[in-house]
Amino acid sequence: MRYLPQTQNARKAMLDAIGVASVDDLFVDVPAKARMKGVVDLPPHMGELAVERALSVYANQNHAAGAGPFFLGAGCYYHHVPASVDYIIQRSEFLTAYTPYQPEIAQGTLTAIFEFQTFIAQLTGQDIANASMYDGATSCTEAALMAMRLTGRGRVIVGNDLHPHYWDVLKSGVRGCEQKTFNTIKDDEADVACIIVQCPDFLGQPVQYAEWRALCDALGAKLVVVINEIVSLGLLPAPSMADIVCGEAQSIGLAMGFGGPHLGFFACRTEYVRQMPGRLVGETVDADGKRAFVLTLNTREQHIRREKATSNICTNQGLCALAFTVHMGLLGEGGFKQLARINHERAGMLADALAKVPGVKVVNDTFFNEFVVELSKPSATIVDQLAAKGIIAGLALDGNRLLVAATEMTEASDIDAFCTALKSVL
Repeated sequence: MRYLPQTQNARKAMLDAIGVASVDDLFVDVPAKARMKGVVDLPPHMGELAVERALSVYANQNHAAGAGPFFLGAGCYYHHVPASVDYIIQRSEFLTAYTPYQPEIAQGTLTAIFEFQTFIAQLTGQDIANASMYDGATSCTEAALMAMRLTGRGRVIVGNDLHPHYWDVLKSGVRGCEQKTFNTIKDDEADVACIIVQCPDFLGQPVQYAEWRALCDALGAKLVVVINEIVSLGLLPAPSMADIVCGEAQSIGLAMGFGGPHLGFFACRTEYVRQMPGRLVGETVDADGKRAFVLTLNTREQHIRREKATSNICTNQGLCALAFTVHMGLLGEGGFKQLARINHERAGMLADALAKVPGVKVVNDTFFNEFVVELSKPSATIVDQLAAKGIIAGLALDGNRLLVAATEMTEASDIDAFCTALKSVL
């Protein structure tokens, strides 16, 4: 929102037009208990130049990922975004933050979203994908709600270590959520709508889908697979045997941006499409028989009766889906697989180096680009100590555990600096 300063004369003219003597008169109908008491404790107003300087001081306190060794992942990953991505999404033809409502004047944007859907469907091994979601957490919750509609059941089981942020959103949006391991799920649990499995899980461990598929079939439940790091699909098998695949696509085309905006994705089998939330761009032909794109199967309350709506969630910002699509188009299938291999190789280099540091134990047997290490001292303390040295060590878990990640941005010199710093504090 733009700041529109007003002179005293302009304010008086507006108040005169309204018919009140002061701004306070506009609030006379607000109960006294609800009004703020006293003067807001804010610094005096400054000129534009002074404000810019003050904000620059605050901004310079940030430690950007590129300013030093960086090993933090946990759902938001440091990947390279080609300069051409930013250039293309800022072209006037595309520069909109929303999915279009008027397809007759937005064929280019609809085409790009259709390509986005195609990429997601191919990566996940599913039949169809929507035009995107807010983020991975809301996408996961919508998948659970969709499974409940499909089955008419009310329980949701999380089968492994789901991202804690996803857990928070899931529990706030769905009643009857619980976490169980594979061996503790009973064969007679007939009220289970779906089992949610994250791959790799929050601790970096890849998942074998076959046993979960068999269990869901035995229970009559849907299998929901959550992908938190979409680059992993360049190396790990696509979850084609799942009923619904959802997750986070920030790693392709989008910078971390201090936690957002992110790009949720959602894909499923064709027979479930009418219960899929969000928007869907479909291909058709116009009156002249030419290829055209439209918003189709609109199942949101903006388009149909509220009680018939599958969801009131919006799609993600159109620019986020476009950035993903441009980056994926630049990579191609071969480039995407190569990117995944580089990520895994760098993580392997990191694990090998950390295993040689006294007081460090690598916990994971398998991983993609993220894994857990156990330290000889509390991990939160170590993270703070390394941050003071300009090294972002990872995410401190409970006790002495530390979750670390490596991507194509991780250099051998970063790993050396990390290991050297660890030796000095352990």
